[in-house]
Amino acid sequence: MQEEQDLVRRARQGDKEAFAALYESHYGRIYRYVVVKIGRRVEAEDMTQQVFVKAYKSIASYQMQGAPFSAWLFRIAHNQIVDYIRRVSKRPTILLDESLPIPGTSDPQGEVELKLNFEQVVEATRQLTKAQREVVSLRFAGEMSISEVAATMGKSEGAIKALQHSAIRALRKTLKAGEHNGKI
Repeated sequence: MQEEQDLVRRARQGDKEAFAALYESHYGRIYRYVVVKIGRRVEAEDMTQQVFVKAYKSIASYQMQGAPFSAWLFRIAHNQIVDYIRRVSKRPTILLDESLPIPGTSDPQGEVELKLNFEQVVEATRQLTKAQREVVSLRFAGEMSISEVAATMGKSEGAIKALQHSAIRALRKTLKAGEHNGKI
């Protein structure tokens, strides 16, 4: 934590290497959060890059106020997602198949199963409340701790634990129902 605070301090002073280290440290978590929220890999990559461009441009005004730096990045990502959803909902789109091969695997059947499982989980999360989806995205895709999610969402840790518990219960129920209906 102290090392990250030092990197943030240096990045605020214009140290590009410090910002690059922050980028490397947080890119994967932010990307996973975005891709789970929007369900499209190519757009998620672009959006994640935009999150870091915005962060770079405004890092000098970043205030360390007890919340981790990642909470600030996730807030930027959340705002990017909201803007993206607004834009997409205003224009007709044609969905392209994003069935790109998963890097590092040579098992086509495994790739298909993994893609199906991902799509089923994404579909199941659409049945959750907005707050439950946010907690699940931050906790599991963003790999944030309960306290980090609480700081990011402006809620108590107890509220986050309750939302996570109810979300997982609802996901299990939805996914089990899909198994019994032959959808999974």
